[in-house]
Amino acid sequence: MSTTPEQPGEGGIAVLASRIGADEKRLFDAFDRRGIPFDHLDTRGQWFSAEQRQPPRRIVLNREIGQFRAAYAARSLTEAGAEVVNSADAIEVCGDKWRTTMALQAAGIPTPRTALGLTPKATLAALDSIGYPALIKPLVGSWGRLVVRLPDRAGAEGVLEYVTALPGPQSHLGYVQELIDKPGRDIRAIVVGGELLGAVYRTGELWRTNVALGAQTLPCEATPEITKLSVAAAAAVGADIAGVDLIEDADGRLLVLEVNHRVEFTGFQSALGDQVDVADRIVEHLQERAQR
Repeated sequence: MSTTPEQPGEGGIAVLASRIGADEKRLFDAFDRRGIPFDHLDTRGQWFSAEQRQPPRRIVLNREIGQFRAAYAARSLTEAGAEVVNSADAIEVCGDKWRTTMALQAAGIPTPRTALGLTPKATLAALDSIGYPALIKPLVGSWGRLVVRLPDRAGAEGVLEYVTALPGPQSHLGYVQELIDKPGRDIRAIVVGGELLGAVYRTGELWRTNVALGAQTLPCEATPEITKLSVAAAAAVGADIAGVDLIEDADGRLLVLEVNHRVEFTGFQSALGDQVDVADRIVEHLQERAQR
């Protein structure tokens, strides 16, 4: 493994990441078990020349945790001749909740009722149309951070008054969504190369069931419906490797909440154990692409 960030080596595979967490270590171990050489490109020292266009062609697995660094790195590497997984287009769609929703809707994939207000005042009108309780979410964000449950109009007015005072035009856009009466859990499915690896339930006492917030993971049967929706959702956003979040409504109907381009799979792996090796399957997929 090389840790020199400035120039990718000849051919082969590279992993782009500034943070080496449990998932990245699993991926590195999977490369080593298969005897596949790879480079680690640390984005903290990575830079690109506008004149560089044709470096040695290679596969780059984009595991950068920063949304903007991930997107700009993917586009720069692609312009320079590399094949990046996931693509810059997929990262930009998945990293923006509204663009994800529009892509899912265009593909005919069921989602919760969702709206985007271009001002706090317009957001309040959108919430009146959706009804309460509802959720307001940041356009860019993960791990359930800054997601606020709005019980009624008075609560929404208080939150939006705060939003109005925030700096930056993007902060004033309101991505709002109906609050689904789910059975205390949601579903995380992982898709690699158009194939479902499996699914798990994420359970929690709160309405948010993110593993980062303490949710527990349990095995979930990968039904034909889960498989169909998950594979279709990954394809809709153009993600080769994807974590798809689904939710069951009170009638048991499945809806797709979002698609993650940089899927975290430690909890998923713990729940499914020997049924699937996520890191190994990702490495296998990269190897297959590198050999095309």
